[in-house]
Amino acid sequence: MPVKMRLKRLGTKKRPCYRIVVADVRSPRDGQVVEEVGLYQPLTDPATIEINEEAAIKHIMNGVMPTQTVKGLLKKKGILAKIHELKSKKK
Repeated sequence: MPVKMRLKRLGTKKRPCYRIVVADVRSPRDGQVVEEVGLYQPLTDPATIEINEEAAIKHIMNGVMPTQTVKGLLKKKGILAKIHELKSKKK
């Protein structure tokens, strides 16, 4: 089962709010998810990004690929740097 870490859209028309989720690639954007990892609210100033670091690191270390948008959010929170350190220590 190929899985990705991507955004699930919530909120009303013109007032988006997103959840960062781990989901099967074949499921629809707002369909069934494996696990919810975080929250992203782009309309607040500055944008609110809340991510469960342990869950995100666990999934990425197990091979889950984040989309470009989620990768950018993980980079802003410094989680990608931690993953890179963990992978380099493993080798």
